[in-house]
Amino acid sequence: MKIAQVAPLWERVPPPTYGGIELVVSRLTDELVRRGHDVTLFASGDSQTLAKLQAVYPRALRLDPNVKEYGVYEMLELSQVYEIAKEFDIIHSHMGITALPLASFVQTPTVHTVHSSFTTDNQNLYIHHNQQAYVSISNAQRQINLNYVNTVYNGIDLEDYPFVAQHQQPPYLAFLGRFAPEKGPQHAIAIAKKAGWPLKMAGKVDVVDSEFFEQEIAPQIDGEQIQYLGEIDHAQKVKLLGNAAITLFPIAWQEPFGLVMTESMATGTPVIALNLGSVPEVIDHGVSGFVCQTYDEMAAMIPAALELNRQTCREHVENKFSVSQMVDGYEAVYKKIIQGRIHSNGRIHDAKIKV
Repeated sequence: MKIAQVAPLWERVPPPTYGGIELVVSRLTDELVRRGHDVTLFASGDSQTLAKLQAVYPRALRLDPNVKEYGVYEMLELSQVYEIAKEFDIIHSHMGITALPLASFVQTPTVHTVHSSFTTDNQNLYIHHNQQAYVSISNAQRQINLNYVNTVYNGIDLEDYPFVAQHQQPPYLAFLGRFAPEKGPQHAIAIAKKAGWPLKMAGKVDVVDSEFFEQEIAPQIDGEQIQYLGEIDHAQKVKLLGNAAITLFPIAWQEPFGLVMTESMATGTPVIALNLGSVPEVIDHGVSGFVCQTYDEMAAMIPAALELNRQTCREHVENKFSVSQMVDGYEAVYKKIIQGRIHSNGRIHDAKIKV
C-alpha cells in the first residue's frame, strides 16, 4: 500500500521527551515500512523516520518561539497532503478535527485516529463529518456516533523498555505526564503524602498550565518526599518508571488511552489508576495494577500493588499492547477501507493495489 501518515507539528516524530501521539506515529510508520509498504510521513523537518519525510516546517513548532499561529502551519501541512492525495491509496490522519473538511474533497480515503477526548465544541464538527472513517484508541473513547472502523490500541516497542525485576530501594512512587490539572499531578502528591511515600515526578509544563504548576505543584516540591525531575528524555523515563515500586495514574478526565500505563507495566512496574476513560481497558485489575474509584482508594491499594508480579505486568503489555499488534490492527483497517472503496466505486482496476 501507498500510505500517507500525517502527524501534528508541535513535536517531532519521535519526540525527544514528551509526546504520546508522535511516539505512536513513529512506531506505526517505521513498522509499516519494515513490512514493505510505501509510506510518506508528513511531520516536522527534524523528525527521524524510515519513511519518506515531507516537512512544511524545519523543526518541531514547540521549539520555535517565533511561531505564534500554530494553526497556520497545520493547514499548510494538510494542504501539502491533499494536493497530492491521488498519489496514495490511503491517508492516515493523526491531526484531529483539522483534516476533516479537506478529507471530504478528495477521492483518496482518509482514516482518522482520534487521539483525544471529544469536547462540547469539537464534537459538532466530528458529527458533521461522521461518515468519514475513524479509529478509536479505546472503546471508552467512543462517546459520539461516528463511522468507527475498529478500535486499535496504541502499541509500544518492548525493546525500548527493559524489564526491571526488582524496584529500587528505598522504594518510591512515580508520576509521569503533563503537569496539567486533568493529568492529576496534584492528586499524585496528595496520594504520596497520605501514604507516606516518596514521589518522583517528571513531565513538561505547557505555557497554558504554567499558572497551575506555580500555584498548585511548585510549593509542594521539597526535593525530598516530593521530587520534580523536569522534562526527561526516553532513557530517563525508562529509568524513572522501571525503578519505581508503583506508578500513579491519578487522572481527572476521560483519558482516551494513557500510554504511560503501558510504558510502566512494560518495565514491570504496576500501575494504580483512577477508573476514568480507558483505564479499565489498559490495566488488568489485580494483575498488572489496580483500577480505583477514588484517590483515597488509590493510596490504600499501595500495599496490595507491591505484591503484584512484575513479570506478569510486562507479559500483559506483550500480549495486548505491542507495536506488532497495533500495526496488525491498522493494516486490517486500511485493507477494509480500500476494499470498501473499490466495491462502492466499482473500479475494478483499483484491485491491483498491493495490500
